[in-house]
Amino acid sequence: MNSQKWMSVQFFIFFFTWGVFLPYWTGYLTNVKDLSVASASVIMGAGMIARAFSTLILFPELTKRYSIHLFLRMLAIGSLATFVLYIPLSSFTMLLLITILFSLVYPNLLPAMESSASLLMQKDRIHYGRSRSFGSAGFMAAVLVIGFATARYGEQAILWVMIGALAFVVLATALKAPTALIDKPKKEHQVSTWQLAKVLLQQKEFLIALTIVILIQGSHASYNSYSFIYLQDIGVSNSWIGVIINVAVLAEIVLFMLADRIFGKSKVQTMFMIAAIGATVRWIAIWLFPFASVFVATQVLHAITFGLAHYAFIQFIARTLHKSSIPTAQGLYAAFAMSLSSALLTFMGGYLYDLQPGLAFLGMAVFSVPAIILILAQRSKLQA
Repeated sequence: MNSQKWMSVQFFIFFFTWGVFLPYWTGYLTNVKDLSVASASVIMGAGMIARAFSTLILFPELTKRYSIHLFLRMLAIGSLATFVLYIPLSSFTMLLLITILFSLVYPNLLPAMESSASLLMQKDRIHYGRSRSFGSAGFMAAVLVIGFATARYGEQAILWVMIGALAFVVLATALKAPTALIDKPKKEHQVSTWQLAKVLLQQKEFLIALTIVILIQGSHASYNSYSFIYLQDIGVSNSWIGVIINVAVLAEIVLFMLADRIFGKSKVQTMFMIAAIGATVRWIAIWLFPFASVFVATQVLHAITFGLAHYAFIQFIARTLHKSSIPTAQGLYAAFAMSLSSALLTFMGGYLYDLQPGLAFLGMAVFSVPAIILILAQRSKLQA
């Protein structure tokens, strides 16, 4: 199996699990474990904080000790082993503890996958967008499976589909990996994670790019955590919820398939600006028009609000950083843009959702608008 195919398989199977956990787990906690939206928000937010710590500290440190492929295998096994603990647990305290434990392991698969892709872009010249589109396809497949499974068997099916999907991740990471991912890190060239992070954050261009992507990706917190229950609240059936969520994923697949051709030579600042404007329009529209038809229409914007912002940052680090800095950069991205910002905004979104569901989405525009302002103010610093 060549590097391009190997990466595509890994992305597909991992993002299948992501497509189960990200949009549906809050719904599982409220519908199956009988938690309130506020309590589920606390659990998910705490998990994201643990995820931020793990991807910022544990991920870069462990990639210095183990090859990226061995680390992927360890994470896959650890994720499955911790997730099965959800089966017997029901109390708020125990669900909180197991979510924190799971979040210290499972989310590291994401920066590990992205670091693998970045290394293979440099070493084997794989097309990132092509392989990443398989990840979006995996996410879409998961949403469809969950939509129909919950319609037939109830929300309890979410748990069992996730367990089965994690078992496939274990099998996928056992496949023979490209040589670039098997090589052990050379200790004589290593510096501490904190030193690498400090060096990166002292680079103004990197700090600006990271801040922009934190604001844009963080603004997806309410969408990621509350879309499932929001669509239920406005009267959409579970089977149709799966179809509606997949509109976003399908748009994302198209974006990643065409990204290298359309945006491969575009400036990072241009891609960020398109994403930030799209996010602002998206969240305001959902608040203004609480109808399923409008929600479906805004799903198309996911291709640019999430997909293009992500692609822009991956291109930024591939174009500007040495390979030794990539795991740390991915750790910072995963910790702050995909975890900590989402955790804080999930808490806020849960409070706003209890006041009025649409406010949870409007509140996210408070973070996408500053991204637009920052891009305009610092456009001369983003020349990658």
